[in-house]
Amino acid sequence: MKSKSISSEKIRIGTLVKGTPEGNLSPAQYIAQILPHGFESFSLMFWQTLGDTDFKRLAGEVKEALGNSGAVISSLGMFGNPLETQPLDRETADGFTTLIDHAHLFGTDIVCGFAGRLRGKSIPDSIPRFKEVFTPLAQRAADRGVRIAFENCSMGGNWQSGDWNIAHNPTAWELMFDAVPADNIGLEWEPCHQMVELIDPMPQLRHWWPKIFHVHGKDATIHWDVVREYGIGGAKPFAFHRTPGFGDSNWTDIISELRRHGYTGAIDIEGWHDPVYRGDLEMTGQVHGLNYLKRCRGGDYIPNPA
Repeated sequence: MKSKSISSEKIRIGTLVKGTPEGNLSPAQYIAQILPHGFESFSLMFWQTLGDTDFKRLAGEVKEALGNSGAVISSLGMFGNPLETQPLDRETADGFTTLIDHAHLFGTDIVCGFAGRLRGKSIPDSIPRFKEVFTPLAQRAADRGVRIAFENCSMGGNWQSGDWNIAHNPTAWELMFDAVPADNIGLEWEPCHQMVELIDPMPQLRHWWPKIFHVHGKDATIHWDVVREYGIGGAKPFAFHRTPGFGDSNWTDIISELRRHGYTGAIDIEGWHDPVYRGDLEMTGQVHGLNYLKRCRGGDYIPNPA
């Protein structure tokens, strides 16, 4: 029987799943194994290439794994550099097209990923190429009822130079959305990527909520003693990516702000980054994060008396 509480949740808590086989497990087998822990959504993600993925087959296998649990596929992800022209870059750009065309098979209307970047160039230098690539992709997505969400991850880049993604700074977002003024392009937002830049995520969330289509559940821990003594450019690391529940963010405030502005969708945990809960402790950390985020949400949906 499908869970009424999950089906009625306006903000689901889930996790990321690799869209290609991981070790001995296919994506559907991975989902089937972790589904009993209580995940309510899954974001299927691909790195640079879709390979030889048969999407009709994958969608069927994933739907069978989800069964009547009430859990859903929240989004499909294509992560690489769609603005450059090397073979893998072209595969990434083509991957956006393929995912846009096949999103309906998974019951989702969101395709997410990096915005790309001209390697070694500034963010403003990359905007004309961004406009060239994503104007037709945004139109293709709109024609199919799909939204495109850009993750706010710097991938080690800054305003002047980088290799992967321009969509990591609010001023860059202004340039991007001015260049491609489409209602169906927005953000895949997570507080971690702002915190490691020493940006307070809450004012940003309150300002940019209309463009937030999907949320990554990832937090950060900032060692302010290191910042004060060594700065942010020295040999000592000052920031660490964390699974929610182990970092500095107040997710009750984050989710309350999302609810206040009418956000409906998923917060999907991005694992594989926590410096402590990794390896054999990966799923321990993710399930803790899952239950923590559910508590911050207010628990499970409870209908009012009628």
